[in-house]
Amino acid sequence: MALGLLLAGCGVTDSASSSKESQSGMNLQEAADRADQILDETFAAIKPPVQWTHRYSMPGDCYVDRDRAVMTIISTERRGSFLGVLERHWKSKGYSLVATGANGLVAHFKTPDGFQLEALIAPNGQAHLSITTPCVEESEVAQPTSKPNGPDYSKQELPAPNVRSPFWSSDAPLKS
Repeated sequence: MALGLLLAGCGVTDSASSSKESQSGMNLQEAADRADQILDETFAAIKPPVQWTHRYSMPGDCYVDRDRAVMTIISTERRGSFLGVLERHWKSKGYSLVATGANGLVAHFKTPDGFQLEALIAPNGQAHLSITTPCVEESEVAQPTSKPNGPDYSKQELPAPNVRSPFWSSDAPLKS
């Protein structure tokens, strides 16, 4: 279901697959490496840290999608805070907010160089962070090399989030 929600959200931000205009000087592998760098920096900015795993890496005609799933349970009370951490980090990098979901559980951002970022929190508390690269020159694309922070579920069925955090999984509301 979360994957369906992720894919349904792609139309909001002018999907790279709809444009064959290529970013000059970058190929699919270089774009995938840049996407991985953005995801690595994003997860490093989440405090306290969460456990995550790679979900998929899908090259298209001229773009790459990368997705990571958070295995730490994000409680209903902490979902806004989680997205707030991502928003502050991405805005500090100069990324612009493109759209948010009406339910407040989806946010789309775009980098100045055309990478599209999406953060989604599914009803079960599992967050997904995905990136679609801009259209670039065709090349082979390797799988991500970043080590997951926790078990690697990239080659098997993704379980529901199963890691409890004293902060992110807490049902206690945050004090203002």
